[in-house]
Amino acid sequence: MTYPTQPNASHFINGRYVDDTAGTPIPVIYPATGAQIATVHAATPAIVEQAVASAHAAQNAWAALSGTERGRVLRRAADMMRERNHDLSVLETFDTGKPYQETSVADATSGADALEYFGGLAGSLTGEHIQLGEDWVYTRREALGVCVGIGAWNYPTQIACWKAAPALACGNAMVFKPSETTPLCALKVAEILHEAGLPAGIFNVVQGLGEVGASLVSDPRVAKVSLTGSVPTGKAVYAAAAAQMKHVTMELGGKSPLLIFDDADLDNAVGGAILGNFYSSGQVCSNGTRVFVQKGIKEAFLSRLKERLATAVIGDPLDEATSFGPMVSERQMNIVLGYIDTGKAEGARLVMGGERLDREGFFLQPTVFADVTDDMAIAREEIFGPVMAVLDFDTEDEAIARANATEYGLSAGVFTSDLSRGHRVIAQLEAGSCFINSYNDAPVEAPFGGTKMSGVGRENSKDAINNYSALKSVYVRMGDVEAPF
Repeated sequence: MTYPTQPNASHFINGRYVDDTAGTPIPVIYPATGAQIATVHAATPAIVEQAVASAHAAQNAWAALSGTERGRVLRRAADMMRERNHDLSVLETFDTGKPYQETSVADATSGADALEYFGGLAGSLTGEHIQLGEDWVYTRREALGVCVGIGAWNYPTQIACWKAAPALACGNAMVFKPSETTPLCALKVAEILHEAGLPAGIFNVVQGLGEVGASLVSDPRVAKVSLTGSVPTGKAVYAAAAAQMKHVTMELGGKSPLLIFDDADLDNAVGGAILGNFYSSGQVCSNGTRVFVQKGIKEAFLSRLKERLATAVIGDPLDEATSFGPMVSERQMNIVLGYIDTGKAEGARLVMGGERLDREGFFLQPTVFADVTDDMAIAREEIFGPVMAVLDFDTEDEAIARANATEYGLSAGVFTSDLSRGHRVIAQLEAGSCFINSYNDAPVEAPFGGTKMSGVGRENSKDAINNYSALKSVYVRMGDVEAPF
């Protein structure tokens, strides 16, 4: 089979595709078949220098434009992404293995939403006037300079846009490094931005593994680093950025709790649990993988969950009927299989799934464990795959205490028909992005990010502007200066 996925070159720098085949080859594998569908090369030091230098050289002129002018480019790019949604969604499916049924509504579309939202916000990024008698202070919101974005492999188009849109709206330039597992989609984002009128050098894409990311983070010309990734990677990048006092946004992992009370609407609760565990084959950082179910409805919940999961259509991700796809890589599949073995060994009850599917590609069955206890590895560690852990609870206070007994704090959800309880419980859960009678909604208008080990800073919403700009205050004295001597 011929795949239309080989990019024009590995990197997009200063408004054009560039390559340096001296860089380490990175094979791109289609998760549904295991076939190699493209090759890119990791950035050499010369490529990294070219990217950072071009961003540094172009940034001042971009920041000097009015916010309205910058916003116009981002909104034009958003329109272009929507017009090309089919092709971008097919590429995302090849890059990640996620079903087209999902990528066509959740990936390029959400990237376009971010470009449109921050494009609309760009013209409103003003300071304020503060009168102090005859004297006064005014503030200026200014760009930080060159920003580095480091992406994860689960949402390559969306993450590139979530980082680029607020950065560019504020007048920054960006060098973006996608995950080496999914290197294709960010190149198309760069291509579209440039075609929409973004000046050369303002958004660059370089490929590579950890050493490329490290060289970008440590470059003294870089003012800000935004990472989406695992906690161990986040700690390393945060420490490197801190050495030079760089601004950071860290959107890291989670082991989020989903609390389902006896009075919840059963089908809605099951639907929320499915979205929080099996969408994107479970490869979502905010997933509610610790599902606490009050004992009165536990067996009814498990029974209905099995019925619903049995209707999942597992197959060719490019077939619009397919609703459940493969893991992103053989390595990730094997990590998840290891956790499934651990869950069995620890004594959790395997309700369904637990096996690799007998077909080409990296497919696992949707897997549900019940009778899980808080001390089991599958209840403590982020699995990042289609594995749900169902835990019992008796009382509201017990559920809250156990839900918070984790180093993570990205997301949390509550299903209940008692809205007072819903708000009361959510207020006590230690997480940044929360849901009541829903799960995993991520509109660009809402802040997204975590607490504790799940990260610092926020993506999306007006709050993201604070993470991609600096506030300068200017005191203006209208009279004479009084000095002691």
